Amino acid sequence: MNSVNETDLRSGVDGTACTVDVVLPCLDEVDALPWVLERVPRGWRAIVVDNGSTDGSAERALELGATVVREARRGFGAACHAGLLASTADIVCFCDCDASLDPGLLAPFVTEVASGRADLVLGRRRPEGKGAWPSHARAGNIALARMLRHRTGLRLHDLGPLRAARREALLGLELTDRRSGYPLQMVVRAADAGWRVTEHDVPYRPRTGKSKVTGTWRGTWHAVKDMRGVLREPPVTARADRRPGTAREVAS
Repeated sequence: MNSVNETDLRSGVDGTACTVDVVLPCLDEVDALPWVLERVPRGWRAIVVDNGSTDGSAERALELGATVVREARRGFGAACHAGLLASTADIVCFCDCDASLDPGLLAPFVTEVASGRADLVLGRRRPEGKGAWPSHARAGNIALARMLRHRTGLRLHDLGPLRAARREALLGLELTDRRSGYPLQMVVRAADAGWRVTEHDVPYRPRTGKSKVTGTWRGTWHAVKDMRGVLREPPVTARADRRPGTAREVAS
């Protein structure tokens, strides 16, 4: 795993250390796991959520030192939420397990959350290499970002899976989507609760294997359909004692 300055990454607002878990939803990612887990910063816990793999992903993750959680119900949101529920850390990060994103890039995200400068930090994907981000998936993402702006006022450019926030605050959002709408619901409910949401560029590599969500036009259409359903939900106010902040700021 990466060697990093753990004090810089995990120092909270009051100077005390913050623990970090990285949730990695996984469905048949055995070839990508070594690359991904090697890049989880030292001192952080990798939680690989096996969502019904048949290629030995769960066993390989255990061999590589990760904590493995099994979620039988299929769905990206189901896997992510199972990882959140299994987490015990102060700060929880999310990252795809297909080697398209480097979990080491989460280090400054964690610093921003731990210091109190932001409540939710997202990675804006910048594709590197041919086929990193298919045109249909990018088009769907742009459309959703516009709808999100109309719904919440947040001027985000991407709803990517790389993100970090405090665990207790995330639980307070009471997320219910268990399919493709989970990442969007997290942002929408965070905005409704007045969270400070920031966005930073991250490199996006061609994934290992085929995407289960946006690998085809059909998969992308179903994902957009799920997310439109989330955007039609009425605002939900999170419990006041779970809110990490009261002001909302967005990085350009």
